[in-house]
Amino acid sequence: SPRAHRKNSHASPTPIFEDKKLYVHFGHLGTACLDALTGKTIWATQEFAYSPVHGNGSSPVLFEDLLIFNADAETDPKVIALDKATGKLRWSFARQSEAKKKFSFCTPLIIDANGQKQLITPGSGVVNALNPKTGEEIWRCYYDQGYSVVPRPVYAHGMIYLSSGYDKPVLYAIKVDEGSKGDVTSTHIAWTIDKAAPHNPSMAVIGDELYFVADNGILTCADAKTGQVHYSERCTGPISASLLVADGKLYLQ
Repeated sequence: SPRAHRKNSHASPTPIFEDKKLYVHFGHLGTACLDALTGKTIWATQEFAYSPVHGNGSSPVLFEDLLIFNADAETDPKVIALDKATGKLRWSFARQSEAKKKFSFCTPLIIDANGQKQLITPGSGVVNALNPKTGEEIWRCYYDQGYSVVPRPVYAHGMIYLSSGYDKPVLYAIKVDEGSKGDVTSTHIAWTIDKAAPHNPSMAVIGDELYFVADNGILTCADAKTGQVHYSERCTGPISASLLVADGKLYLQ
């Protein structure tokens, strides 16, 4: 099996527990569903193997009767939806961008945009919004050569917030509205921040403020609507973990 990154393991994706079942995902090594009470395998598949870089990082998400995950491999990156009852393929979306390095590790996010469910799935060079039922694309926004994208996107104030990944991350605020169709790169980017954006930690929105921490430990608080930075200061040492919000506090670990 390809060597994992030193920060990683082949079991990095987070499992999902639902209705007494446990869904586990090992990226290119396969996906399975277990009876959580007995540990018995309900289904397992290695049908969707791919050529990874650095091992696995993307966690799956559930939507209705589907288990959906990113498979942003070295070549031919895809988003894949399996029937959660059987593990059989329901749909596959081929990701296309100009990014030279195709591999990424992002976990998709399901949002409700004006009553329409959208699967927000960032990969190398592009974020795609798909209809989670069918895998059909609703809109896409490009960020050039960004690759190895890790931070999970956040949705608030009618905008998606994401980081463009390596080598130099840029934080994008992308509007989602009725006009979000096809390529929205030139029309729907509300604002960007290119200082102290994260390579790895996911961001958080609390009220009208967006918080993000760079991997070197610099925490930034910005107005989520305008991108105006309120403060940016060193808060920890090197950090990879996502921000956690609880009880009116922000936890960095």
